[in-house]
Amino acid sequence: MTAPSRPRSQKLDLAPDALAKRAAQLLDEMKATDIQVLHLKPLTDMTDYFVIASGTSDTHVRSLADHVERKLREDGSRVTHAEGVEQGRWALLDYTDVVVHVFHPTLRGFYQLERLWGDAPPVEWQQG
Repeated sequence: MTAPSRPRSQKLDLAPDALAKRAAQLLDEMKATDIQVLHLKPLTDMTDYFVIASGTSDTHVRSLADHVERKLREDGSRVTHAEGVEQGRWALLDYTDVVVHVFHPTLRGFYQLERLWGDAPPVEWQQG
């Protein structure tokens, strides 16, 4: 018995580097601020990439996280775990090899993930 073939219209999962860049671009589309992509693979086995961004309010953080999750699902990548989206203070979307963090500005300054992972090389994600 053979496995059913994948319908032609269904997209394949993105590679981790492409997924991280796509998430950053989606955040940019929705006016997230201070978007950074960090390559963590050389430093940890936890994940390959962090995508870090800020929203301007709780509502904006929720909208950003919802937008990324919806668009990446359309691209064929499903979130394996999500936290904090409803509250809008710090939304975390875990795609296993890529973790997207969307912060309210006050919490981003408090947790300082960029400082904690300061040895991680930044990744250029902007097109052109």
